[in-house]
Amino acid sequence: MANNLYRGWSEARGNNIMNLHTKKHPHLEHLLETAKPVYLDSASKVLILSDLHIGNGGRRDEFKRNAALVKSMLESYYLREKYSLVLNGDVEELFKFPLDSIESAWGDMYNLFLKFKQNGFFWKTYGNHDAALLDEKGYRLASSMVESLKFYYGDETLLLFHGHQASVLLWETYPMVSRAVILFIRYIAKPAGIRNFSKSYNSPRRFAIEKSIYEFSNQSKIVSIIGHTHRSLFESLSKVDFLNYRIEELCRAYPSADGDKRTLIKQKIAALKTQLDACYKRGKKIGLRSGRYNNITIPSIFNSGCTIGKRGITALEIEGNKIRLVYWYNGKQSRKFISDRDNQPVELGTTGFSRVILNEDSLDYVFSRIHLLA
Repeated sequence: MANNLYRGWSEARGNNIMNLHTKKHPHLEHLLETAKPVYLDSASKVLILSDLHIGNGGRRDEFKRNAALVKSMLESYYLREKYSLVLNGDVEELFKFPLDSIESAWGDMYNLFLKFKQNGFFWKTYGNHDAALLDEKGYRLASSMVESLKFYYGDETLLLFHGHQASVLLWETYPMVSRAVILFIRYIAKPAGIRNFSKSYNSPRRFAIEKSIYEFSNQSKIVSIIGHTHRSLFESLSKVDFLNYRIEELCRAYPSADGDKRTLIKQKIAALKTQLDACYKRGKKIGLRSGRYNNITIPSIFNSGCTIGKRGITALEIEGNKIRLVYWYNGKQSRKFISDRDNQPVELGTTGFSRVILNEDSLDYVFSRIHLLA
């Protein structure tokens, strides 16, 4: 019987993979067709956050670490600056905690999310950790929850979805797998102090998911904005990729620079090399891989990262014709953060929190490159 079960599962898996190659990316194509449309214009301002993993406020609640930072930046910066808000999946951590305990602990945060409707819109997509909310009656954000959003920028399209949908088997078997994972994490792993093993940034899986979305985006000539893997991507480039490109740019600029500029270039290269070395040292633990999926990088996939970083959070901003990757952190910490575009951190009033633009580009450039190269 076990052999028959295994054979049946293997055949189903084989059929799924065959269908994926035949239909290219059927579920991602479905997301694009059924996405909630949102129209952007020159005055649009949108903040995109993902992977908050909000828990019950206790010591195993990963959101708790950066909760004060999230609350301050939403209230004192984005709400005042008239941004709309998209929470791009895995907002609640339902694998570990029941919804009522989450809502009880973070009621003020839910009220804050909803305030963004007055600026234009507030939407929440669902991820693999909060998809169970589809069956929750009375969920406070139910009227704002969708699986995917389709931003229209002129004649171009940006598709926002969490990212777990790119896993062939996950979306086919999700209900059964989800229940098993929830039971294990809540009643075995959590009491035993085991960290959440299901996090999607384990190396082999996350790169396969990103590559699948990258291929789909190029075929469709769109930009995909995701979360899920917990690592930020800007124009399909990882931090390591961009550091290498930036060092190369500075090396090319060095011969034609005068004395003062040469000194500045040397200092910048030294700082970038320090960052690159740190990435590779960390890479020995996590199996460092590039964000590049072919020889010519096409800027068709962006990832907002997550809000549960140890030192701060990353987010994406769209303002008019610009898209940005920004970093928010505690301005009092000793570590020095260096922008890929030489931007300086700006402190948020007297909060102690700071924002720095890590990277920024024109959406017109992004889509031009997609149409010319994809």
